[in-house]
Formats: sequence, structure tokens, C-alpha cells
Amino acid sequence: MWFMRQAGRSLPEYRRVRADVPMLEACARPDMIVEITMQPVRRYDVDAAIYFSDIVLPLKAIGVDLDIRSGVGPVVAEPVRDADAITRLRDLEPDDVGYVSEAVGQLVEELDGRPLIGFAGGPFTLASYLIEGGPSKNHEHTKALMYGAPKLWDDLMRRLSGITLEFLKVQLAAGASAVQLFDSWVGALSAADYRASVLPHTSWIFERLGEFDAPRIHFGVGTGELLGLLSEAGADVVGVDWRVPLDSAAQRVQPGTALQGNLDPAALFAPWEVIAERTRDILDRGRASDGHIFNLGHGVLPTTDPDTLARLTEFVHEETRH
Repeated sequence: MWFMRQAGRSLPEYRRVRADVPMLEACARPDMIVEITMQPVRRYDVDAAIYFSDIVLPLKAIGVDLDIRSGVGPVVAEPVRDADAITRLRDLEPDDVGYVSEAVGQLVEELDGRPLIGFAGGPFTLASYLIEGGPSKNHEHTKALMYGAPKLWDDLMRRLSGITLEFLKVQLAAGASAVQLFDSWVGALSAADYRASVLPHTSWIFERLGEFDAPRIHFGVGTGELLGLLSEAGADVVGVDWRVPLDSAAQRVQPGTALQGNLDPAALFAPWEVIAERTRDILDRGRASDGHIFNLGHGVLPTTDPDTLARLTEFVHEETRH
């Protein structure tokens, strides 16, 4: 088990380290990457560490003018909505993110056999940030481009898929044990649109990651209707948010696919008896799948009590020991 966003705003030690350091600067400093990645491992004794970074970091590394604004999220100075802007998105080179290789190497040594999960943003989610200029509820500009200019869309997705693949390859080459592709906002699409406009690109990424023989995890929010397609894309593990019970999810994915999830992050604010009951139910339902990694159904919320996460980790370990 591990927690998405386990290294982050819910930890007081994280807030101290990040007090005067902008997010993207912290993601480019090996000393901070290592410290922040290790904080939840020390506090919770989770079974895996997740590399500390941000999904837009590769875009920043290739020269996209963007920033992460507090309370808002990634904001792009000049949205990418035409052929000229798409053409300016160059390939990511390993030297663009040399600090990633350095940090991963240090983490592998410090983790001493405990897995390190690398990650990157999925191409649809990256496209949405670029096209919208920041977070979006409706993704209207993104969908307009996808529906109305399919050739431009395909070019953009191919470029972003190459950037994502290279970012994951850098982490794996440096020693990461597994990778997770966060296509966080792809749940905004219908199954038909996902199959036509996203699946070919995601499948391309997973196929090329196969050379590393490392587990590949695929996750998106609100993807209950897409779980079969997320599995079809080639992931070994499909993350499930809290909206779909794991035994139902097991019937939607490809045979041999493990599941990850899926406690509602908001459940961690309920009394302990409720958390324990819901966790037992998830563990029971997870037995219907070909492997289960316990996790939340999305990231840890900023005001979550770290002691609750520590207790939950211990509880899951006790429950699954037998």
C-alpha cells in the first residue's frame, strides 16, 4: 500500500521544507526531492515511495512559460491552441531533467530495496493544461480542438506522449521500480472519445515502457466508464477512484490486470470505526481482482491528519498479513 500525494501539504514537515520555496523550484532540487519523497516513508512506513514532482514539470523543462499558483494550480502564460504553438513544443532530452536522475539515484540508495514509483502526467491532462491555460472544469477549449481539429489534436498528443515517455524513461533508467501515469482529467471524456482520441497515444507510451520490465500503473479521476479502456491501453495496474467498488472494477478491466485503490480521501475525516469498516470492505472487494494495491481513490487532502494515515497504514498491514 501507498497513498497518492502522500508527500505533500498534509505533512507539517513538508510545509516547513517548502515554506519559502516555489513548487517548481522544489521539484528541480535533488536535495528537496529526496527529503520530501522520504518524509511519508519515515512517518507512515508505506510499502512504496512516490517520486516527488509535478505533472507539468516536463513542460517547464522544455521551455513552456508556466507557473504553479497557490490555490489555483498550473497556469500557462500563452495557451497552446494553434499549429505554430504546437510546433514550438520540442522534445524532452534527458539533460533537461538531469536533477531527476540525480534524485532518483539518491532515493534508490536511501530506500534500500523499498520500491520507488516514478510518475508523469498523461497526455490528455497535459494537453488540457496547455490548451485551457490552467485548470478547467469543462475543458471546453480542449474538447473544441479535439473535436474540430483532429489533425492538430493528433500532432499535439504525439508530441506530449513523447515528452511523457522520455520523462518516465529517465526515472526508470535511474532506478525507479515502477511508474504511474496520471491522466488525472481524462474522466471528462466519453468512452468513444477516449478510444478515438487518447487510447492510441496512451497505448504507445505503455508499449514502449515495456522494455524496462517494470510495473506500469494507469490512473484517472472519474474514469468508471473508462476502466476497461485504461486497462486495454497496456497498464499492469489500473487505479480506481472511490466511485466504483473494486469487485465491479475487476469485471471491467482486462484479465490479469491488478487494481489500485480506492478509499474515498474524505473518509479519512470520519471516526476511526468508519474508516476501518470501509477499509475492510475495500480489502474484501479487492480479492476479486488479479492483485490489489491498497490506496486512496485520489490524493491525500491537505487537511488530513497524518496520524490517521499512519494508523490506516498499520491497519491495512495487519489486516492483510493473514
